[in-house]
Amino acid sequence: MTQRKTEVFVGLFMIAGFVALLLLALQVSGLSLKPAGDTYTVYADFNDAGGLTERGRVSMAGVSVGRIRDISLNPKTFQARVAIEMDASVNNIPDDSTAVIRTSGLLGAQYIDISVGGSLESLKDGDEFYETQSAMNLERMISNFASGR
Repeated sequence: MTQRKTEVFVGLFMIAGFVALLLLALQVSGLSLKPAGDTYTVYADFNDAGGLTERGRVSMAGVSVGRIRDISLNPKTFQARVAIEMDASVNNIPDDSTAVIRTSGLLGAQYIDISVGGSLESLKDGDEFYETQSAMNLERMISNFASGR
């Protein structure tokens, strides 16, 4: 009887461990178990998209307000065109706001941070950010420093 209790306890412990690993993997990958709510799409063009990835985080004041849907090359300007899915609950972002690529933590995961502007008009579905600031390219900075530029 004691042998059976031990086996059941170990089995439950293993299942709990696998569930914890699954939740951790979902958290790290940026996927979510909750269904996606209503969203609208806005665009930002960057000279250098750096290490941005699809499903990457978009935040304002440290609060996640959207996700990166797609990164492509704008054929007219030859810049990286980033499609951003914003949560429909955040529908009052001023249309002169700035999208900035920032790096979080020591691992260097990059995300888009929205710096709020002062306009009374808001971004709507299909609009573009007024201004963008690309990621800092560490390799370029090191080579410029090494060459004396």
